[in-house]
Amino acid sequence: MSPMRKFWIVAAALLLLALPTSLAGTASVPVLQVQDAIGPASADYLLRGLRRAAQEGAPLVIVELDTPGGLDSSMRQMVQAILASPVPVAVHVRPAGARAASAGTYILYAAHVAAMAPATTLGAATPVAIGLPGTERKPPGAPGGGQGDAKQGKDKAPAPPADAMTAKQVHDAAAFIRGLAQLRGRNAEWAERAVREAVSLTAEEALRERVIDLLARDPAELLARLDGRSLRTAGGELKLATRGLTLETRPPDWRHRLLSVVSQPSIALLLMMLGIYALLFEFSSPGLGLAGVFGAISLLLGLFALQLLPVNYAGLALILLGMGLFVAELLAPSFGVLGVGGIAAFVAGGLLLFDTELPGFGVPLPLIVGLALLSAAVVLLGGGLALKAHRRPVVSGHAALIGAPGRVLHVADGDSWAEVQGERWRVSCREPLQPGQAVRVVGVRGLTLDVQAEPEATRQGASS
Repeated sequence: MSPMRKFWIVAAALLLLALPTSLAGTASVPVLQVQDAIGPASADYLLRGLRRAAQEGAPLVIVELDTPGGLDSSMRQMVQAILASPVPVAVHVRPAGARAASAGTYILYAAHVAAMAPATTLGAATPVAIGLPGTERKPPGAPGGGQGDAKQGKDKAPAPPADAMTAKQVHDAAAFIRGLAQLRGRNAEWAERAVREAVSLTAEEALRERVIDLLARDPAELLARLDGRSLRTAGGELKLATRGLTLETRPPDWRHRLLSVVSQPSIALLLMMLGIYALLFEFSSPGLGLAGVFGAISLLLGLFALQLLPVNYAGLALILLGMGLFVAELLAPSFGVLGVGGIAAFVAGGLLLFDTELPGFGVPLPLIVGLALLSAAVVLLGGGLALKAHRRPVVSGHAALIGAPGRVLHVADGDSWAEVQGERWRVSCREPLQPGQAVRVVGVRGLTLDVQAEPEATRQGASS
């Protein structure tokens, strides 16, 4: 083999060996932004982001978190995805003023790296149950937080929950977050207090209490502090080499935005109402089908949102009952009895339909009352127009001929013909008829009109 050929073989081998190192040095770290109430849209966004990062072989995923809490089911999906991720996940509560409350606390505890920016908070992770607005079950202990609350909580045991269902939820949530704390080597005692007593901490206090791993103002500082740190992931233990990595922010796409809008309880209720009314309009007066298409799309989107949200089926049944009463009032007016019952059922169903105590997942009472009053107004307006139309005299068809005046045109061979409403009709009368005689229609038999002769005074007036 010639020396030149050996040179090129060695150069190609060195290039191939250096290629992975070069690619690793220029790898980017995806940054996901979860900055709203935790729900189906947030879970879908995080799961797709982690799946994409694993496919690309990303060295790290940063999740910027700012949430008041949200759905337990969505939070558990996100926690399970983080625990099963082969790519290390760093949850960073930022910017300043952000919070990781309620469900956000669980997500922060599940992360491989828990970081917070200055002037941020976390905590208040007590689960809440479905109920009417204003009936929140306040957890025992102070709702605030910080180091003072931690000292006070050590001397005073929390009171037991008010009922068995609440006790089950609190115990389950406490065991869940305690397991996450033990897995990540963080403060399990404070995590359990965050659930049982709804305490909170600032970023500096969280670092001092070993609730989080580090403080960082922005993702760039976070990367600098993580360089050389060893972590254990679902794929095994690895050592981070974050120096020189670039950040790639991946904001929510159109799918996430659409899902986040549709999955809002207020929007879901509006879509369902619009869909039902549009379909009723289409069935009552078929036309081009625009109302039917719009109603079908709206109803399907509303039903899709309902299956994503924590729906109370008693509330859904009350809403459907209220709309049924509205329709019954429209078809069989009951002087407002069915309409008032429909309003009451609709308002009660709207209040019970969703978990109104979860941040961002309650339906405002003014919206529920407004929809109920709007439905009642539509029913009353439609019923009034129908009643007004019912009282009007009939102007077409056979029914309009009853009582109509006419004039006999001629009588021949036992058949009598008369002009009624400008048309020539065969007529039949118990009395003999004479040409020019005034008659009035008393019945219709196919193409023959039954008439009776007008009184003499009427005939003379007609003749003159």
